[in-house]
Amino acid sequence: MPNIEPVPHFLLDRNVQNKAKEISKLVKEKRKSGASKYAVPLPRVGGVSEIEAFKSITTGKKRAKHWKRMVLKPCFVEDDFTRKPPRFERFIRPMAMRFKTAHVSHPELKTTFNLPILGVKKNPHSDLYTNLGILSKGAIIEVNVHELGIVTPGGKVVWGKYAQVTNKPENDGCVNAVLLT
Repeated sequence: MPNIEPVPHFLLDRNVQNKAKEISKLVKEKRKSGASKYAVPLPRVGGVSEIEAFKSITTGKKRAKHWKRMVLKPCFVEDDFTRKPPRFERFIRPMAMRFKTAHVSHPELKTTFNLPILGVKKNPHSDLYTNLGILSKGAIIEVNVHELGIVTPGGKVVWGKYAQVTNKPENDGCVNAVLLT
């Protein structure tokens, strides 16, 4: 007969350690499988600081106010966008840094198409960058793919698909992206 010593109630589950390890492994596997659904070509991207992305603009009679910022990175601005009056505008997006199209490569067809950008869906660096439409490396954009003739299983033509920016547009002068399947 084994020698059984009394154990306090908070230590009773110590023998069930194997089950806990199995459960944690299952949870980790589920997380990995969930992440693989949304696998992107560039999973990790170096950060972009606000000093790199914005330049402070001085305003006021004495040039003492510094609440305006000029965007130094390329960005996407929709066609129906109307500017606020300049004195009320907090973020200025220069016309020279705006892009309307992207060179999107299709991974299965192994070809590149010049497609119009519909919008910036997610910028991994910041939510502010997403709202401003800043195009930086790793940003997820939506492009118009109706020209490619992609059809759903139901027979409808697909208009918008997501793509990830693979280059630094401020250095290259164009936006290169890979279509996410």
